[in-house]
Amino acid sequence: MYSDVMLIAILLAFGLSLWAQVKVSGTFKKWAKVPNMYGLTGHDAARRMLDSNGLYDVPIEPVRGTLSDHYDPVKRVVRLSEPVYYESSISAVAVACHEVGHAIQHKESYPMLVLRHKMFPVVNFASGVAPFLLLAGFLFGALNLVGLGIVFFSAAVLFQLVTLPVEFNASNRARKIMLQQGFVTQQEERGVGKVLNSAALTYVAAALISLLELVRYILIFVGGNNRE
Repeated sequence: MYSDVMLIAILLAFGLSLWAQVKVSGTFKKWAKVPNMYGLTGHDAARRMLDSNGLYDVPIEPVRGTLSDHYDPVKRVVRLSEPVYYESSISAVAVACHEVGHAIQHKESYPMLVLRHKMFPVVNFASGVAPFLLLAGFLFGALNLVGLGIVFFSAAVLFQLVTLPVEFNASNRARKIMLQQGFVTQQEERGVGKVLNSAALTYVAAALISLLELVRYILIFVGGNNRE
């Protein structure tokens, strides 16, 4: 019974995730059509924000794709998708400054970002192994493999939960600095907020799906032990 309820909850979370993906894409496209008052491209805003925080040595590179923007903590480079790098829209400056927010976190050794970086090698391995352990455990009725798979999968879930404050903090930093340094007006900040909030929703939905899946696996594991 509990397993069926969890399955329904997971399906609802998947629906939320799909809606979030559609929303972030639609919101980005909407505000990508609205030029910012100061004519700043995503590159311009990112460069100013980096320099004002003493990150003169952090380069900005254009990359192909849409919403492929990210900060690379290993090479210490901000990578912006071409629509963000070259365009002077509300969406462009919002996304660009969000990624710079991660660079500032890196400089200041923001605790949750440091934790995420330390977790990454372990999680990268665990997330690759967990599905095989769980599948083998369920196919062969081997609860010890299911239990081990749950342990590995838990690491991946924890990583996603740690990611949430990292992303929210980067957005908050970006919004604050953009206003303080005059990248956008008070009126334009509304659009910035909508772009960043819709992007944050995708992380929330992904974390929720993983958390519900973990709970479902645990319930199946406990139920199997009780039957033995």
